[in-house]
Amino acid sequence: MPEWLATILLGVIEGVTEFVPVSSTGHLLLAERLLGVQKSELFLIIIQCAAVVAVLPLFPQRLHKFAFAWREAPTRDYLLKIFTAFFITGVVGLCLDKAGFELDDAPLPIGLALLLGGVAFIGIESHLRGRTLTDNISWSVVFAVAVGQLIAGVFPGTSRSGATILMALLLGLSRPAATEFSFLVGIPTMLAAGGLKIFKAARNPVAGSPAEDWIQLLLGCAVAAVVSFICVRWLLRYVQTHTFTLFGWYRIALGILILLLMQRVG
Repeated sequence: MPEWLATILLGVIEGVTEFVPVSSTGHLLLAERLLGVQKSELFLIIIQCAAVVAVLPLFPQRLHKFAFAWREAPTRDYLLKIFTAFFITGVVGLCLDKAGFELDDAPLPIGLALLLGGVAFIGIESHLRGRTLTDNISWSVVFAVAVGQLIAGVFPGTSRSGATILMALLLGLSRPAATEFSFLVGIPTMLAAGGLKIFKAARNPVAGSPAEDWIQLLLGCAVAAVVSFICVRWLLRYVQTHTFTLFGWYRIALGILILLLMQRVG
């Protein structure tokens, strides 16, 4: 397969799955195996950052308040809650990094995480049926979202947005409010994690590794950014009137497919 085509496909996968609760890490790791390509960790980190930055214009009212109405009590409260969830995730994440934790890219844990996450989505949506949900983000939700981010960071295939949205829904937060808060906490978290990895890669390059192809990298960033913007704009509208059950069934189907393929290969 031509390298440019593999780059475009990986950019599309990253853009579609970064914020949609189906696990971008799991999809990218599996896509590399299926496509027979091996992109550098730096490539995957930078296209993820491009996908993250691209969705910022989709929150104009919230960003306007952050910039021009930060003295107002509700805005300060919301910012404090974002920072708290980000801070907890960052501190524990740095501890894991110092301890030498590395992501397991084996198909088995990815398939299991996708399957179990799908079951959780369907179970929680069934539990919430007919219940009145709130738009008020409590401190319980803040800590739960931080825990969700950490779980997703340890178990590939979990999905950061999936885990955090599930936690928020379980505590009674409405789907639109849970989705927005999950994304706004995830943006600085992913950019900080990506920035740290880029810094470490630049400071300690792997001996004998090939030089990064910046043309391919820019192509992947452009594709990931455009696709991410389109997908998140659609998702923000979708959750206004729909549940997450569809994503639950998708995760279950993909998880089962991965496990079956593993059994066949084995």
